[in-house]
Amino acid sequence: MPDQPLPATPQATPTAKTIRHLSSLLALALVATAGTLAWKAQPWVRPSPLVLAPMIGGLDACLQGHALEGQAPPPADCTGPQGSASALIEATLQGLGNAPSPQLALGYTLKVPLLDFLRPDGDGWQVDTAAVQRVANTLAQENRPAVLYLFSNHFSSGAAIEARLAGDPDNLAQTQKGPLPVDTYYGHPLYPWSVARTDNELTRRRVQVIQALADQICRLPAEARSRLMGITVLGETHQLFPTFESGMGFTNNYLISDYSPRSIEGFRQFLVGQFGTLEQLNAALGSHFHQWSEVQPPRSDIRSTPLQNYWQHLDAYAHGVLPVSGWVAPESGAPFGQGQVLVYLDGHLQSRASIGLGRQDVLSALPQLRTADVGWRSDLDFSQWPRGIHQLDFYLQRTAHPLRHLGSRRIAIVDATQATPEPVPVAALPAAAEADAALRQHIDTPEELASFYFNPLARLWHRYRNQQVVSYLDYFTRQLHGSCLGQPTLYTHQLIPYGNPSWDANRYAVDASLQSQPGLAPGISLYGRTAYGPEFIRWLHSTGHTKFGVTEFHPLTPLDTRQLAGTLDRLHQHGARFVSMFLESRIDGKLTEHLRNEFSFDPDNPTSGSDVLFHSLETLLAHPDLLEQDIALKPTKTDPPRSKD
Repeated sequence: MPDQPLPATPQATPTAKTIRHLSSLLALALVATAGTLAWKAQPWVRPSPLVLAPMIGGLDACLQGHALEGQAPPPADCTGPQGSASALIEATLQGLGNAPSPQLALGYTLKVPLLDFLRPDGDGWQVDTAAVQRVANTLAQENRPAVLYLFSNHFSSGAAIEARLAGDPDNLAQTQKGPLPVDTYYGHPLYPWSVARTDNELTRRRVQVIQALADQICRLPAEARSRLMGITVLGETHQLFPTFESGMGFTNNYLISDYSPRSIEGFRQFLVGQFGTLEQLNAALGSHFHQWSEVQPPRSDIRSTPLQNYWQHLDAYAHGVLPVSGWVAPESGAPFGQGQVLVYLDGHLQSRASIGLGRQDVLSALPQLRTADVGWRSDLDFSQWPRGIHQLDFYLQRTAHPLRHLGSRRIAIVDATQATPEPVPVAALPAAAEADAALRQHIDTPEELASFYFNPLARLWHRYRNQQVVSYLDYFTRQLHGSCLGQPTLYTHQLIPYGNPSWDANRYAVDASLQSQPGLAPGISLYGRTAYGPEFIRWLHSTGHTKFGVTEFHPLTPLDTRQLAGTLDRLHQHGARFVSMFLESRIDGKLTEHLRNEFSFDPDNPTSGSDVLFHSLETLLAHPDLLEQDIALKPTKTDPPRSKD
């Protein structure tokens, strides 16, 4: 079959049901990757055991004290003044087993959906103090290290107050077309909560519950509080956009948040802080604004909408960065080995893109490839490229193989004058063979003769939107630091858009929140290759982080025990304090309710190798010395130094 674009397959957030099974052959190929990164060529002292902290499903009814829709009544241990989820947690964890080890500890993540703890009270809402007490009782009675997950993001928890809050535009993210409507995510409500302001009812209600939790937890004995090793804040916190389920990429209509009046005025204040005066802003942009009220966030595509001025232009590339991407793999599905895609601009080498990014859509369409790790992507800054029609050429470079030409694309760079671009001369390209029939590959972006406009105001707009996310998280960080809940390490609970090469990070605007934040350590969800590949570790050390938590962990492939041990050991070596994965609650080995999370490590869940991962984890807990075995090959030249914090 000739190379052609694959059918559009949305690459959604890690909880999406579009993820397909990966072959067990991929797991075998991961031995070298995980092992290489887990090398022990130099002495290294772990700061503390790595805590495996499963996030156990099926606890909500127990903590709330009543059966939720579709759930069985909570066990008797959940009720009464001393009621807690401790017995249910312990029964579940004992099913995994736990051999004491200085390298590994088994704890748990206690998910606390903040809005679920509010009950209607006349015209207002009050915190259910009995339910809050059950959270505190759980932390006191369960003698294991705990991560407290203060969950309250756009994913619905089914709380009664959600519909009420969604009726107030002040609580909602706003695009260029106004407040976002309530969305759905695989059949479940998704609420477009705003991160642009903290003076709305949504924020007050979240703080109301946090204060009630702090009041009860801070009364616990110091010994009980000392087991609380970390708190993750809110969950995924980022800007939003329409059709969240499938709108993560670059091709959808570019509607993003936040365009509320408060946010637009905040953007102007942000620019004043950056430039001081309107004259300096004009000098930097090449603009001619006469007063600050004329400065508006970019909002429309110049190709399709008449604009008041060029500075209004906005699309997925207006900030001056062009992602070039594609995939390449042997037709046979045999191990590919290391390779790079060389990107040439007008005959000059522009970048090198490593091959191996996760492309679940490719594996789904071509299961004979037997691996999803076939993608490549390189982000090119075109903000300084001259106007004209440029040529991009792509070459496959592999050791002991001839250089092969994968294809070319012509693109048009247009400036504020919108003058017709002329072809730019192309220097001599390297000698290379054409791609042979033994390779399957495709260049996804850019399209032939696509046009690109750089608007420096768009780059500033995205920077401001990133800062809104940081400021919102900082608001809650300060709330927690005002109580004893600020004493354990506070973590974010963020996704990493770069882990999926088809995602547009500017839609989310989380990059700034992934950098160092005062009083807040990174908590990051790792799915697929980000869990086991080298890219996450390279990114981690580029930020300077030496301590982090893995808030959600699923390799999306059936790792055996040694492979799982190597993967966890690598994360621990580079600063992971805990790793959290989904786990279903069980009593005497039996599920307490139907399997609710398709990404739970569970013996009855074959999705993406989850059953194999459960048994690998079970074996690892019985033989934690596997973390000490030298299953590595040797350090790679691209490996960053391991954490010594």
